[in-house]
This record gives sequence, C-alpha cells and structure tokens, in this order.
Amino acid sequence: MSVIQRIRDKGAWIIFSIIAIALISFILQDGLGRRGSLFANTSTVGKVNGQTIEKEDFDKKIELYGKNQSREQLIPQLWNQEVNTILQQQEYDKLGLKCTNKELSEVMFGENSPLKREFTDPKTGIFNADQARQAFAQLKKSKNTEQLDQIAEAYIKPTIQQTLQQKYQSILTQSSYAPKWLIEKQKAEAGSIASVSYVYVPYSSVSDSAVKVSDDEIVAYASKHRKEYEKDEETRGISFVAFDVAPTAADSAVTKTQLETIKPDFVASKDMKNFFAKTSSEMQFYDSYITKGEIKQPVKDSLFKLAPGATYGPYADGNNFVIAKMVDIKQWPDSAKVRHILVATHQQDPQTGQSVRSRDDSTARKRMDTVEALIKSGVSFDSVCAKYSDDGNKDKGGVYDYFVTSRMVASFNDFAFGKPVGSKGTIETEYGLHYVEVLGQKGSSPAYKIAYLSRPINVSNETVNVVSTAAAQFAATSKTKALFDENAKKLNKSATPANELKENEGSVPGLSSARQIVRWVYEHSVGDVSEQPFEVNAGVNSNILVVAIVTAVNKPGIPSAQTLRPQIESLVKNEKKAKQIIDTKFKGGSLEAIASTSGAQVQKADSLSFANAFVPGIGNDNKFLGLAFNKDIKGKVTEAIAGSTGVFSLRVENIGTKPTTESDDNIKQQILQGTRMAVYRGSEALKKDASIKDFRSKFY
Repeated sequence: MSVIQRIRDKGAWIIFSIIAIALISFILQDGLGRRGSLFANTSTVGKVNGQTIEKEDFDKKIELYGKNQSREQLIPQLWNQEVNTILQQQEYDKLGLKCTNKELSEVMFGENSPLKREFTDPKTGIFNADQARQAFAQLKKSKNTEQLDQIAEAYIKPTIQQTLQQKYQSILTQSSYAPKWLIEKQKAEAGSIASVSYVYVPYSSVSDSAVKVSDDEIVAYASKHRKEYEKDEETRGISFVAFDVAPTAADSAVTKTQLETIKPDFVASKDMKNFFAKTSSEMQFYDSYITKGEIKQPVKDSLFKLAPGATYGPYADGNNFVIAKMVDIKQWPDSAKVRHILVATHQQDPQTGQSVRSRDDSTARKRMDTVEALIKSGVSFDSVCAKYSDDGNKDKGGVYDYFVTSRMVASFNDFAFGKPVGSKGTIETEYGLHYVEVLGQKGSSPAYKIAYLSRPINVSNETVNVVSTAAAQFAATSKTKALFDENAKKLNKSATPANELKENEGSVPGLSSARQIVRWVYEHSVGDVSEQPFEVNAGVNSNILVVAIVTAVNKPGIPSAQTLRPQIESLVKNEKKAKQIIDTKFKGGSLEAIASTSGAQVQKADSLSFANAFVPGIGNDNKFLGLAFNKDIKGKVTEAIAGSTGVFSLRVENIGTKPTTESDDNIKQQILQGTRMAVYRGSEALKKDASIKDFRSKFY
C-alpha cells in the first residue's frame, strides 16, 4: 500500500472522529434548542398539543389573505388564528361536536350565507342560493384543486368552525347559573354603607429623590409577586438610534421649482377636468363647490380672498407643495337633506377596494326608467326605494339626513346643494344612476370650487446618501454600550430602549414593520451592534435608518432588574416610603394622637359604599374599603396600613344598610352576563393550559 493511500485512510478515520465528536457535542449542547437540530423537521411552523402546523399550509394562507396586508401584521394574526382553531377543535372533539353536511349546506346556502356578495342578483337584491349550489357543483366536477382549496379556506372551513363554535358556546352559556346565595350576597353588598374616621398621609409627602431602589430590591419584589412578573418565554431588549431619511430644504426647493414650471399652464387652463386628466397631482380635482367651513387647507384664509381665475402658491401642505386656483364662487346652503334610489353599475370589492362592474349601462337605464315611471304614477318613494335601490340605506327610504358639502361625489353634491328644495331628477356617478329628491336645505354661505395642483416633496439620492453615511459611521464607531450612548448624545439623538421583544414579533415599540430587526436581535448577543443600519418605513415618502444594540437577553422566569425597573421601581419606592412614614409619623393609640405626630388631620368619610372602592381624598383603595366594613373592629383604631396611594389608620364608626332598588332578577342577569362573557374569553385559558411550540422564527 502506498504512503499516500495510508495517509488517506488515516485521515478518513481522523475526519470521522472529528465529525462524530462534533455531532455528539451539538446534540448534548444546544442542538435541540431554539434554532432546531440537525435532524429537525424543517417543514413544521409549530405544534399545538402535538398537532403540527405545516409550513406549506401556512404559506398558502399567507398568500390567500396577504393581498392587502403586510406580512409583519398578517403572520402573527394567522398564527393566533391557527392556534385558536386547533385548540377549539380539540375541545369540540372531546365533546363529540360535529358540523353535519346538512348543517353546512343550511349555512352556506341560507339566509346568512357567506356567499351573499357573490351570488346576490343586482337587479333584485335577492341572494340566489340555487345559483350558488350550481357553481359549487361545477367547481367540484372541474376538479380544479387550487380553486377548491381556496374555496375551502375562504368559505367552507370558516363556516364549519363558526357552526362548531356556536354549538360549543351554547353548551357553556346554557350551563351558566346564578346560585341564590350569590344573588343575596351581591344584593347585601350593594346596600352596605359605612362611616369611618381616618388619618391619611400620602406617599407623595416623601420626595422620590430621597428613596433609592437597588437592582436587588427590584428583583426581590418581582420574586415576591412571581405570578405577575414571571415570563414563560425568552424576551430580549435593545436600544436603537434612528436617522430620518426625510426631505431637506434642497429637496423641497426642487419640488417647488417643478410646480413653478407647470404654473403658467395651470393658470391659463379653462378646463380643469381636462388639465388634471393630463397632469399628475396628489390632490384630485373635485368638480363641485365646497362651503367655507368645510375647506381644511392651512392657507384657507388667503384662498378665500382670491377672485375667480386667480391662483395662490406654491405653499407647503404637509409633505406636499400645492398651487390653488379659484375656479368659481357661489352662495350655497350649508347643509342639505335628500333621498335617492341607486341603480348601481359598479360596486366596490371589499377585498381589493377596486370598483367592479355589477350591471351594464343598458340594463341600468331600463331599471331607472321603471323607477321614474313608478314614482310619477304615484307609487310611494319608500316602496320603490325598498324594491329597486342598491344603496345600503334603502330600508330607510333612501334618506341622507342633513349633510355638508364635499361629502358626496361631485354631481351628487351639485344636485343636493345647487337645486332648490323639491327638485327631483336622475344623475349619473361612478357608482351608477341616482334618482334624487332634495328634501331640505339649511343656512347659506359662500361655496368655492377650487383646483389644487399638488406634488410630493421627494427625498433626493443626495439626501439618502448623506443620511446613510451618517448612520453607517455611527454603527462603525459605536461598538460598546458606552460608545453607543456617547455617540448618540454627540449627534443630539436619544437612544430609545425597547424591552421584552418576543422572538416572533413583527414590530418594535416606536418602529413599525421591524421584523428584520427582531430576527437580528435573536441571532446576536448582548453588546452586539448592528453592522449595517436597518431601513424601516416611517410613512409617506419617509424612511428611517435604525442602528441597534442588544441590551438584554431575558430567559424564561423573572426578568432582569433593567427590564423590570420601569414597571416596579415606583411600587418598591412606595413600600419604602410606607415604612418611613409608619416609623416616623404614625405614633399613638388614637387617631387624634396619630394626627398630631403625622401633621395630618382626622378626616371623616360617610356613606362609603361596599360596591365602590373609591374613598374621598384617597382614591380607589381596596384595603381601606375592606377594613371600613369589618364589624369586628368597630370603634377601634387600626394599625398603620400601607394602602394604594399612602398610609392610613382608620376607626369604623358605623356599618349599616340602605334600601336597594335593584331586583333579584337584574342581579341574576348581571351574574349570568359576566359568566357568559368569560366563555368568550376562554381561548386564552386554553392557550395557557396547552403545549404550544412556535418555530415561526426559522422561516419568517
């Protein structure tokens, strides 16, 4: 055997040994931790009581529902929906609840069908269940699996879940009851009153600066109240500095110059509709009149002084520069009342927000001819409206009660305000044909038709480069927490803390759409600074660049003192203030003696109600209220008690009752209502008791 071959053989064993040791170390250490192991199932988004949520199914739902929503918002919503659905289904299975085919059919093709929008006859406004059944039958025959899956996700599965949920909630709510002893107890408590004398010293009498709270005291308080502060999952904290990528004065000047270039054509144009059809503007031309009180422009006082044909601007309005042109002025009513019948030719798709055709023009015209003929023949407006109108207010006789200018599309606005009371006629809008009758008008004031040529102030490449360079330099020179804070201070920027970030969150307090930052935080350690700034959308034509530093890794259990301090410090301070007040000011066996040593006065509270924890001069304090109704201490002075807002001692003078007017049945209904409301909050209880494993961060 050659020397080379022996080396290869020996090397193979060495490599095998190294791999074996590495694998064993990987498995024994963190291989099975948050990021998964070598053998982890890479297609599972999560598990709920052992039931998996597969990535392929989850992605289909993201695609189905994600057309009009950001992924950062959608993914958490879908996750919660999936978890709740699985938990609820597991409860349904335990009880043997089913949604039969007959029940599913009754809902899908019944009065409350989720298919109403798709299969309602626009001519009659009646849901066509037979047409819906035929469409489903044809879809099944086509064996188009993609469409079948979409229908199942969008309609069938939600309908089944809704039916099962109604059955489940009905079982729970019907099992609710109010025992007689509880009704009597609540009735007695509602009628209980007490009179007390007391001495009270507020915590505010001791300066905050005189009380210091250590980290150990913060953690000790949280440990004492573990249920309130203990965390079930890991969270992390960061501090970040934001650099605004916003338009500069130079950028504003560019937009202003562009408008000045277009201004002569704008001034010369006699046809505003035609001008705006050819020229882009952030503000569309409203070809009608608006009364003085409804114009919201920042320079409206200057606009009202313009003569027809005159212009004003360019002027700044938010993130835009605007030139306004006074087209015409009239004297118009301030508000109008009309009724109308709509024969729709277009409707808004609730999912996309786009206008879609619902009826051809010829059919709409024939239907409106019928409407006009019926009204002229003396048939009541209300009955014609109820039968023929496509508007949502047809059950109210088509009435739009007094409304101001600019609330309706231009031609409708013109008719309602420009025609005298009693006028009737048919107009056309982008929604269809409207038969309109003017019922009333109020007030009178100038109304203006104004055209606004508006252009956004965009951020230039030069501005982006300057801000990007500054953010990158900050990141490069801020490699420790001390340098991070020091450099932020030099730039007159504040380092913003964001604590308790969860691994799958899509936002950071103060930053929207910040999923990339959260992912980065969970891939790094305390003290790490982002090498490159993160770009975060901050609104129209504005982004920010964010440089972050990881400040805390809070393992499950009691968080760090740094994380807890904002919540707990004031509570611990009050405990220390209470001890100081009690030790130095509450001396003596009578209220008068305590008042003398504390510098406070003996106060009285008459007719305290057990049903209301509010105490005059103190606020809501359950400890005070509990002692005030303790018959065993009547006539005695209590020891000093640390309450919600200060220290007090009290003496119960009298405990009695007052007549209650509330009936037993009303109290019973209140108890039942509270119990039934708890049923609707039951999903959180199911979550708390479940075994939920969330692997989303590996994929999204």
